[in-house]
Amino acid sequence: MTRIRSIVRGVGAYLPQKVLTNAELAKTVDTSDEWIQQRVGIKERHIAAEGEYTSDLAVAAAKNALANAGLTPDDIDLIIVATTTPDYTFPAAATLVQMKLGIHHGMAFDIQAVCSGFVYAVATADSYIKNGLGTRALVIGAETFSRLLDWTDRTTCVLFGDGAGAMILEKVDLADGEPERGVLASALRSDGHHWDKLYVDGGPSTTGTTGHVHMQGPEVFRHAVGKITDVVYSTLEKTGYTVGDLDWFVPHQANRRIIDGAGAKLGLPPEKVVVTVDIHANTSAASVPLALSVATADGRIKQGDLVMLEAMGGGFTWGASLIRW
Repeated sequence: MTRIRSIVRGVGAYLPQKVLTNAELAKTVDTSDEWIQQRVGIKERHIAAEGEYTSDLAVAAAKNALANAGLTPDDIDLIIVATTTPDYTFPAAATLVQMKLGIHHGMAFDIQAVCSGFVYAVATADSYIKNGLGTRALVIGAETFSRLLDWTDRTTCVLFGDGAGAMILEKVDLADGEPERGVLASALRSDGHHWDKLYVDGGPSTTGTTGHVHMQGPEVFRHAVGKITDVVYSTLEKTGYTVGDLDWFVPHQANRRIIDGAGAKLGLPPEKVVVTVDIHANTSAASVPLALSVATADGRIKQGDLVMLEAMGGGFTWGASLIRW
């Protein structure tokens, strides 16, 4: 007997060249580097250049992931882009990525679950692979979130940035007795009753405009830690592992206090929690793969490690995936 598993072949990331520091933001809105760092742990964020679109960021991250995996675009037959900021209302950003990579086969589509998008996309790609709908999936989280911001609103504009991260999942057949690898389990949740706690006040069907981000910060914080730990425990339950078995916890990089609170509630030592929010801020669907890319590049995450991904975003949506690297 064999087991179908979606293993990680490679990861990659891309951040736009322009860096916007807290000190620079303080020149245009009533804030300070100290205020931002104390409340959310962010030092700087990257901002996409004029004419640099979400699909461009996604393609750059994808190319880095392909290089990391030793693969070419022709090896990919499934592309999923998690984004809240596609280039166009349609077509999907994923089809533009497919075109820019020169791929003519397979399928490509977007997932919109805001900050949880990458975790949703990993679970979706894993399901497609296990059901015979793909053999190698390029899973991307990419955002130009800066284009949804009201740059006069200090409660939101200091929190977000632009970027992209990518992961390649590949179908393998594991024989009985072979060590477990790949995506082991996922848990996904949503509750639309909380939609107005974090949302954008525009859209094709309502205003015909893009709109700006609005957030009830204390309410989001109040829900975040509980919902994060809920899906982590649910995912672990499916596999028989415990928090103590985890080598790494890679959470959504939204707010340092939320990350620290979730880690503490789970009983995880800080040295097992990957934190990169300080260098790129909240990049929504891109934040988890950006953190993964940093932690694999610096040698922390190694083959055989047990890695828990987690995210929560507007909707509310939240989810987790457990991966044996």
